[in-house]
Formats: sequence, structure tokens, C-alpha cells
Amino acid sequence: MRFANFRNYFSSPRTGRYLTACSNDTIRCVKLYKANLKVAQAFHPLLGCLEVVLRNGINDQLTSYFADPNWIINQKTGFMIDPLLTHTNKKTGKVEINRFILNSVRGAEKKLIKRGIGITSGRIISEQTFGFWTELFENHHYKLLKGRPIKLFKNLPSGYGRTEILNELSKVRQFRNRINHNEPICFVGLAIDFSKTIAVYQSILNLLNWINPELIPWIKDIDKINIIIMKGQRV
Repeated sequence: MRFANFRNYFSSPRTGRYLTACSNDTIRCVKLYKANLKVAQAFHPLLGCLEVVLRNGINDQLTSYFADPNWIINQKTGFMIDPLLTHTNKKTGKVEINRFILNSVRGAEKKLIKRGIGITSGRIISEQTFGFWTELFENHHYKLLKGRPIKLFKNLPSGYGRTEILNELSKVRQFRNRINHNEPICFVGLAIDFSKTIAVYQSILNLLNWINPELIPWIKDIDKINIIIMKGQRV
């Protein structure tokens, strides 16, 4: 493919950053663009594993906490609308109501109904985003749940707690959003640099290890991230 066509298909604004980083070397630019895609591709198996393990683990914890396997439906009139989720913004003086969790559940129900699928707790849980589970570690929801979500992480280092988990989850969530929107992950500033991407990879490993160390050897044969990044760095 001629470079002019490549730039036309993927747009000048999107490819321009790659071209600048490659000192206007068009052949290298295309290689770097593909390398970025390959690294993003390599993350999907691990992100998928983490998301499933995280949501199933939190669901188990909250099922036990509420003594209710249908908590995600029944708590629409419980902690999801607790008065503590309403506060006055000190800067604006406006009353703000946090309904992110509630709206996420309602949104999932609407999607299921639209598709003609019956509403069950399992289906609603599987519809939730990574951001939904991350939100449960934000201080407001975490307090309402008496810190129960952290019990999923049975191998936390000494001195680690909600803040460290939230920081790692937030880093992974933001990265996941970037690759899902085909944003570059091979730059730091204007330079070709995968260091931030490698840091996210470490965050994924940290979270899996904190949940259960046996998950690390289990993902070994599907984890190609370091190999793909090394190839990308040689572009």
C-alpha cells in the first residue's frame, strides 16, 4: 500500500504523530503503526482474564455480604441510592448525586430488554464495564459496602489497601479505553517509548497476583506482551 493511501485510510491527524516520531520516514511510520496495533492486540487476553476474575470475585464477595445472589438487582433500592451518595459541591454549591452504579445496572437492563433477553443477575453482571467494578473501590461506595470488595484480594502486600488497588485498577481501565479506541500506546510525549505500556502490564500482573498468585503461571502461555513490545521497540 502506498503511504498516501495509508494516510488517507487512517487519517492525517492519526498517522501524523507516528510520522513525526519516525522523522518523516514513511516506511518506518507504517511499521510503527502496525507495531502499536500488535501490542494492543497482545493485551486483550490478559485484560479479558483480569476483568472476568475481578467481576466474578467481587460478585462472590457481595453475594456473601448481602446474603443475596441477586444483589445487583435488589440493591437498586439499597446502597446504590444511599443518601451518602448525595453531597454539596463546596466550590459550586450545587447538590451532586452519584448514581453511576445504579445507572449502569439500569442501562444493562434496558439493553437486555431491547435484545429480547430475560433479565437475570448473571446477565446484568456480565454487561457491566471495567469502570463499574473499579467504582466499587472509590471511597464513597467502598464505605457503603464496609470494604467488602477488598476481600477478593487475598495476597495484598503488607501496608497495601483500597488506594493501591484503586490506583492499579484505574491505570488498567484508562489503558483499556485507549486500546479500545485505537489510541497510540507507543509514545511518551513525542518519543517512541513503551514504558507507560509496560507499567500497565505490571499493574495487570499485580492485580492478578494480589487476587491469587496461582493466576500468574496460569496465564504464562497466553502472555506474549513482552515479546511483542520488544519487537515494537526495534521498529
